[in-house]
Amino acid sequence: MKKNIASLLVLVLSITLVLAACSSGNDKGNTGTAPAGEGNTSEAAKPVQISAFAVQEPNMDWATNKFTQFVEGKFNIKFKWETTPPDGAKEKRQISLASGDYPDVYMLTHYVDQFSQADIVKFGQQGVLIPLNDLIDEYAPNIKAALEAKPDLKALTTAPDGNIYGLTAYSQCFHCSYPNKMWVNTKWLEKLNMEMPKTTDEFKEMLKAFKTKDPNGNGKADEVPLSGSIEDFGVRIIPFLMNAFVYDDDRNHLRLNNGKVESSAVTEEWKQGLAYIKSLYDEGLIDPGAFTQNAEAFKKIGENGDVQLLGAGAGMHPAIFLNIDGGNKNSKDYNPLPPLTGPGGLSLATHDGGGVNPGAKFAITNKASKEAQIALIKLVDYMYTPEGQTNGASGMEGIDWRKPKEGEVALGEGVTPMVAPIPAVEGEAPRNAGWSGMGHYYMPKEYRDSWVQGTDIYDSANYERRLYQATLLYQGHEPKELFPLWAIWVDAADMDESSILQTNIRSYIDQSSLQFITGNKSLDKDWDAYIKGLESLKLNRYLEILQKAYDASF
Repeated sequence: MKKNIASLLVLVLSITLVLAACSSGNDKGNTGTAPAGEGNTSEAAKPVQISAFAVQEPNMDWATNKFTQFVEGKFNIKFKWETTPPDGAKEKRQISLASGDYPDVYMLTHYVDQFSQADIVKFGQQGVLIPLNDLIDEYAPNIKAALEAKPDLKALTTAPDGNIYGLTAYSQCFHCSYPNKMWVNTKWLEKLNMEMPKTTDEFKEMLKAFKTKDPNGNGKADEVPLSGSIEDFGVRIIPFLMNAFVYDDDRNHLRLNNGKVESSAVTEEWKQGLAYIKSLYDEGLIDPGAFTQNAEAFKKIGENGDVQLLGAGAGMHPAIFLNIDGGNKNSKDYNPLPPLTGPGGLSLATHDGGGVNPGAKFAITNKASKEAQIALIKLVDYMYTPEGQTNGASGMEGIDWRKPKEGEVALGEGVTPMVAPIPAVEGEAPRNAGWSGMGHYYMPKEYRDSWVQGTDIYDSANYERRLYQATLLYQGHEPKELFPLWAIWVDAADMDESSILQTNIRSYIDQSSLQFITGNKSLDKDWDAYIKGLESLKLNRYLEILQKAYDASF
């Protein structure tokens, strides 16, 4: 992993997503040898020069990358890379645009720095990002077919004015779509002769036992019953616990009630959930660092040398706070806790409709020549084929993946296996053969499910199956109605206002929740003032804008 949070998360998700790709099994062009450029009038045709902004991922070098060299030859282009580390990538992307000295294309990593919908509309209407509609119609049959086959993809990529200014990563990641999971040290449960808790009361009793009964056996009261972190990827502890009281989407704390957009954070159930979490905090059952620390600090608790310290950890997957590589000591001890049932009988799980985020990871600017525009859309169109997606995201055939052998099984039940990963060997030099997250373009569920996965879920090579099985425990716990914030476009006239309201309201809710939990605010004395604070921040206006967008979309 990494020495800073963003890099760590990039590396973790790269490992996870590499195990979830697929291929058509087409041999052509998969050897890593760059064929002559397509459409060239002669072998001596000069490559199209293209400047590209991208995140530089760990152990990758885009200039010497094998897939880069492959597509440069295939599409007769030559990239000039403008790279940035994951830390601060969004800010650097915005500075690049504001300066006016921006590249021909932004080739972003969707879970690090992709454009938001507001960015897309703003820069599209300014003419900085060009519409891709005509290029797709004329030069991208695979993208066009995907848009026709997946209505949600078309909705995600088509702005209110009808233009497609950028393409998102259509990755229907099953385990990502239920991000707020909890992982419990079952080794400690076994030692204490306890079962997995089913209710919020039982969960509290488990944490008390972790704190007071020395489950790590070192004779010290050094156990950390429950911890988490403050970034995305399900590491915040409040949503998992709050979902036993009222639905918490871990984004903007919104819910849908008979077609009406509402804020969960103004309900009596939200107040009850905060009171429960506060009771855990008051008894020292929650690590205070869970509300302030980054993933690096979180992982120091999960990986504490010879003595285990962590009882339960929040996270989309345990590799965020544990080592899962071969030879690890703790990975198998942490297993998924299904959604808890609260005092009112509620047992919900945060769900985002498929793990696909709105926005754009690929966008062409008005600096790109027509020749560059055509070459770029052809390149991305290749990424919409199984072969292109596999080579691009996972690495080249024979280096990072191979064809399945007889008897090997796919991740999805009853699915024909298409491609098998080639695990890295300890001590092996970085392969630098694919684009990792920068190469995620078109990975529908049927594509991800067709990768070969072994059945030993604690083998790091089969990590995706472990996460798949864990997520089955959460599936079906989402509310019957979900507000699809990820799939709607706010009207352009409202977008700036909505963006400001969204930021201010979410920040206020999150900060107030922490103050209520830690006792800096009183749920008895300060609740009414909290509600009035949301009113002054124009919560009703924000909900009105979202309702308008929802009604226009569904």
